[in-house]
Amino acid sequence: MEKLDSNYWNDRYINQQTIWDLGEISSPIKTYIDQLKNKDLSILIPGAGNAYEALYLLDKGFSNVTGIDFAVLPLQNLKLKLKDIEKAHYHLINDDFFNHRGTYDLILEQTFFCAINPKLRLDYVNHCHQLLNNNGKIAGLLFNKNFGSEGPPFGGNEIEYRELFKNKFEIKIMEVAYNSITPRQGSELFVIFCSDNPRVIL
Repeated sequence: MEKLDSNYWNDRYINQQTIWDLGEISSPIKTYIDQLKNKDLSILIPGAGNAYEALYLLDKGFSNVTGIDFAVLPLQNLKLKLKDIEKAHYHLINDDFFNHRGTYDLILEQTFFCAINPKLRLDYVNHCHQLLNNNGKIAGLLFNKNFGSEGPPFGGNEIEYRELFKNKFEIKIMEVAYNSITPRQGSELFVIFCSDNPRVIL
């Protein structure tokens, strides 16, 4: 099938088949967030899942955070965790990322790209480009390893990614993450892709 449907992902959470879930925000993304100065950035987290990134952002005072996920269960759990957070500061959307419309300064990538069918990767690039402001960025992690044809997760490498993103984004950073957790050492690329005509340095 072209897309794994919402029932597939919801069942993975129900049955606790979430091997991608670290139980906390990943170190490279945490380090990236820690250097962001503008707390008013509009930030999208596709395939948010348990959204440790959203929890961390909101805890750090960011005021415009959106998480979207096909599966409703993790979003319901996340809403409970956010009960003491001002509702105006976050949005939780249960939908297909490719249906989503909006405008963002930053898209945080953490295990969503590797979860979609590789046939949809060009659609991902184009849709991210549509969602981002002219000064917008994709920042986060892509797997730098091959998982085989059966997935998710689906892997890849730097050569593939450069070819995929080069027509829509300026590739500012693509390098092996120096601070991945031990099981993922050497297998993650930290990336920053900038959309056309950047006006603001994040």
